[in-house]
Amino acid sequence: MARSRFLPDNFTLTLVGMVVLASVLPVSGVMARVFDGLTTAAITLLFFLHGARLSREAVLAGITHWRLHLLVLASTFVLFPLLGLALQPVLSPLLPAGLFVGVLYLCVLPSTVQSSIALTSMARGNIPAAVCSASASTLLGVFITPLLVNLVVVPGGNAGASLDAIGRIFLQLLAPFVAGHLLRPWIGGFVKRHATMLKLVDQGSIVLVVYTAFSAAVIEGLWRNVSLVTLLALLFICALLLTVVLSVTTWVARRRGFSTEDEITIVFCGSKKSLASGAPMAKVLFAAPQVGAILLPVMLFHQMQLMVCALLAQRYARRPQVAAPVVAEATTRAVS
Repeated sequence: MARSRFLPDNFTLTLVGMVVLASVLPVSGVMARVFDGLTTAAITLLFFLHGARLSREAVLAGITHWRLHLLVLASTFVLFPLLGLALQPVLSPLLPAGLFVGVLYLCVLPSTVQSSIALTSMARGNIPAAVCSASASTLLGVFITPLLVNLVVVPGGNAGASLDAIGRIFLQLLAPFVAGHLLRPWIGGFVKRHATMLKLVDQGSIVLVVYTAFSAAVIEGLWRNVSLVTLLALLFICALLLTVVLSVTTWVARRRGFSTEDEITIVFCGSKKSLASGAPMAKVLFAAPQVGAILLPVMLFHQMQLMVCALLAQRYARRPQVAAPVVAEATTRAVS
């Protein structure tokens, strides 16, 4: 019997299952390092396959799509911080001071890379532009986030940034993408014939990120150190931020005449916040006793954005297949 359209799809149910599994059986110790290695390998393979799939024309189209990139960066580093400041008088009474500092810190973080691109791919969006926008956001965030911490989170504070993040981005993301792209003349046909493999890598990388990230949150005392009322207030704030940003990016993308493929990229890249970048930077930017409370909103928002955007990606993916317009034509040539 066919499944009702009101029921979640298998991938969404898998993500919910990973959250439940991480809550009752979080991975830790040696196994946490094993899962971390598996996640890194999946992400590396994801970028290698995308590099092999995309043509030179598609990559150049992604790089030169400056209007899209400016909109993504404006959402990440302007819209989010302004929302945090605007909501502070109303929402700060709902949370202890340390947790609301975490909300403001969440607002100044860069976008994610792997999940933004994986979700864009699942939704049949502009993948070359997503690669460029998400990578640029993460690279620029190493420098912009500490400045915004001084302006928004701790005005007049003394912030610094770890340049190790740049090395990790090049080694884990850009290097395999370039390697796959250079090998495309030899393996591009194989990747095209096995498109299902790319979908499995897309979804598998998200599943691993959800389980490992939520496991870390649980081990750090996610359900032990926060009261139910505080948790509900924090979830409400995260949901409010995500809803506003998803709505604004969708509205602006349509008002400015972007194609559906570009809209998908703008929505997914412009609404994300990176736990992978946020955790190491928090250790540099804040005193050790503050880091746990500051990261809690980031961890909750990270899980929420994956769950909600997975639903949106599935909804976008169900749209009728039509001829790719404008910039998306480069993506069509890339996989042909």
